[in-house]
Amino acid sequence: MLRKYEEFEDESGRTVRYQRKETGGLVADDAAVAADAQICTQTWVDPGARVEAGAYVGERGWVETGAVVGPQARLGAGVHVGRDAIVGQGARLGARVEVGVGARVERGAVVPDDARIPDGATVVRGQERHALAA
Repeated sequence: MLRKYEEFEDESGRTVRYQRKETGGLVADDAAVAADAQICTQTWVDPGARVEAGAYVGERGWVETGAVVGPQARLGAGVHVGRDAIVGQGARLGARVEVGVGARVERGAVVPDDARIPDGATVVRGQERHALAA
């Protein structure tokens, strides 16, 4: 049986407590996750991150500190949203997408599987391929 809480030491030596959700995801005590957001198995939401109403974060995902996953956004399995990055309302990210530090995925944008969005880049709906790293 899995424990309800897990505690880990971060890079600064501070103990961070994560609560295991019914779906199996782990959410830091000071992260903000909407009641109807789905955090799947083996997914982490770090302290200070925010996952908004109706959002879905697939299995083995990671939402870092300060990152925001907007309302109704859908993140595939293995997606990593970097520190202070923003995934806009209704955006769709395929499996294993990497969103760089401070990057933005605008409302309604669709990012294909295995794409990498560089640090600080902005992905605009209809122009997704122009912002993705090779």
